[in-house]
Amino acid sequence: MSDRARKCLVIAAGRGSRLDSDDLPKPLFRLLGLPLIERAIVTAKRAGLEDFTVVTGYDGARIRKFLDRLAVRREVSITHVVNENWQAENGISVLKARDAIGEDPFVLLMADHLVSPRLLSELLDAPLQEGTVRLAVDFDLRNPLVDLDDVTRVRVEGGRVAAIGKQLDGDNSFDTGCFVCSPALFDSLELSRKRDGDETLSGGIRLLAEAGRVSAHDIGDAFWIDVDDPRAVRRAERALIDRLPKLGDGPISRYLNRPVSTRISRRLVTRSVTPNQISMFVFGLSLVAAALFAAGGFVALAAGGLLAQFSSVVDGCDGEVARLRFTESAFGGWFDSVLDRYSDAFLLFGLTWHVFAVQGSALVLAVGFLAITGSFMVSYTADKHDGLMKARFDRGEGGGFRIGRDLRVLVIALGAVLNLPFLALALIAGIMNFETVRRVIAARESRVAT
Repeated sequence: MSDRARKCLVIAAGRGSRLDSDDLPKPLFRLLGLPLIERAIVTAKRAGLEDFTVVTGYDGARIRKFLDRLAVRREVSITHVVNENWQAENGISVLKARDAIGEDPFVLLMADHLVSPRLLSELLDAPLQEGTVRLAVDFDLRNPLVDLDDVTRVRVEGGRVAAIGKQLDGDNSFDTGCFVCSPALFDSLELSRKRDGDETLSGGIRLLAEAGRVSAHDIGDAFWIDVDDPRAVRRAERALIDRLPKLGDGPISRYLNRPVSTRISRRLVTRSVTPNQISMFVFGLSLVAAALFAAGGFVALAAGGLLAQFSSVVDGCDGEVARLRFTESAFGGWFDSVLDRYSDAFLLFGLTWHVFAVQGSALVLAVGFLAITGSFMVSYTADKHDGLMKARFDRGEGGGFRIGRDLRVLVIALGAVLNLPFLALALIAGIMNFETVRRVIAARESRVAT
């Protein structure tokens, strides 16, 4: 048996009538723009799995047609297994895949369970012993994402699963629906079905647990949720949205921009708009704001300030939509960064033009130049600085205060709306250049410390 499972079995045979999805099979139910089964497969791919076996049943032809297109689009291998007896318990669906899986260890997932890639990666890290199963369990019995009336409960003793079931006394954890399995699971399911008349997956796991062959993996604070009904859908949507902010977010982005941008992104993920199109739209807003600055007059100045801040809010949507759809790319992030640099230059130049037209002083040009230069240098040093912040955060020292584009654009907007454009330029020139020097010193001290 290999040290690490490479195959993934996804159970997607049930109808999911509790979800109230207008006769749409449950695996194809769209949560924030993506079908549940696509989320399950892409999550597993990010954990290092690319060979998938999917068991379908209810409305299977429609699901298999979708999966064939998904395999090409997401660059994964998908083998179909049909369970004509899909009304039976889920253990039957697992047994149907026995020949397709073969003698290799495999990951077992449920199409209607959302989990984080980190959960799967950590579950796969420890080698699997011959003839055993490892179950990811959640010891947080107060997890607000768990449906306490429907969850499968687990009692773990000494790192092993001692008991499992819907009705269980003395439970201390929850079954997340994520397993790493040896082929011994198939024999256990057969025995459970023939000897005990129990065709559930839990029945097979229970027999292995009685033999001391099911270990428990503590997921810690990793994300998971069983999407079984409309209430669970709402909880899942909120949880995914709440996980959109990034470690590198500045305070303005985190507390002012994100609460608005995530609401916009929640709508955009159901449309055909792409993250790069959102980036281009934001760039267009910045150009219009810069033109309003240069046009002269307080009304145009104030309108440009409001538009600049709105563009800063929407600027978070491209990344949010990409993360919700699992379509992040190195090019997309780089393209957005390039457009942001152009946007900053146009906004600051437009503001400088406005002030120079009124005052006609060379000092204005000098301050404007320092504002543009400082803004570029803060952006240039962002990767190094964010790496240092992450290292400090991982050591438990906190990430520190981040000065970035969110603060810069807010200062521009406030300076325009309050009719204090020169003060805004001066603040940006001072803050951004000071921050650049501070980052250089921090980077040097970090190098010496390490």
